[in-house]
Order: sequence, then C-alpha cells, then structure tokens
Amino acid sequence: MEKCIFCNPEIEPKQEVIFSNEHCHFLQLEQSKIKGGLLEGAGLIVPKKHRETVFELTKDEWEATYRLLQRVKKYLDEEHKPQGYNLGWNCGEVGGQHIFHAHFHVIPRYKDEPLAGKGIRHMFKSEENVRGSY
Repeated sequence: MEKCIFCNPEIEPKQEVIFSNEHCHFLQLEQSKIKGGLLEGAGLIVPKKHRETVFELTKDEWEATYRLLQRVKKYLDEEHKPQGYNLGWNCGEVGGQHIFHAHFHVIPRYKDEPLAGKGIRHMFKSEENVRGSY
C-alpha cells in the first residue's frame, strides 16, 4: 500500500497527523484550519493498518477509534467551538468511498451554516435521490 495516502500520510503534503494512538491517526487537511471555511475543524480518523472498509477493523482498532474520537472532540470543542457534529464512514464506491482505506469522517457543524440542522440523511431524502423503477 505504498501509494495509499492514509498508510503513508506524508504523501499528501497538505495533510497533517494531529493525534495518534497505537492503532489510528486523526488527520486534517490544511483547509480545515480556515476559520469560517466549509470544512473548519473537519478531519478523519484512519486505522494505521490498511483496512479497505470499516467492516474489516479489529476490535482493538474499533476501541482505539473510540478513544481517539473522544480526544478529537475535546480538541475540536476547544479550538473551533462547533454546535454539532456529523460523523460517518463511507463504504464502497456506491456508498461514496473514494479512497479505499477505511476513514471515519469527523465534521464539526456550526449554527451559522446555510445547512445548519440538516443531518447526513438530508441528501438521501432529496428528490434528486429518488430511485428509478426496476
């Protein structure tokens, strides 16, 4: 997995490892540092070992993800003061996964966003996502 940007975070120069533990990293792109930006504070928790999707994580990796998430939330609450969060895994191409190394999105949300109050299901409930007949 020498070309995987999560196995080798140094490949993406705009990506920074903010926190790590024995099984995973919390990564942010430099755009997440922009106050008021679209992705202010957003980042990813990724397992250090290459796992294609979340379904392949070991119990130890799950527990390490949980512990890191608690640390990340404290950090984001202090640094960015969001009023909410969206958390999620995209699995498989149809599920929106574009990098096939499991990654857990941590997305702070702010009350002054135009889509404040719209959760992750918002796009799935739109008319644009109505499935065709079989």
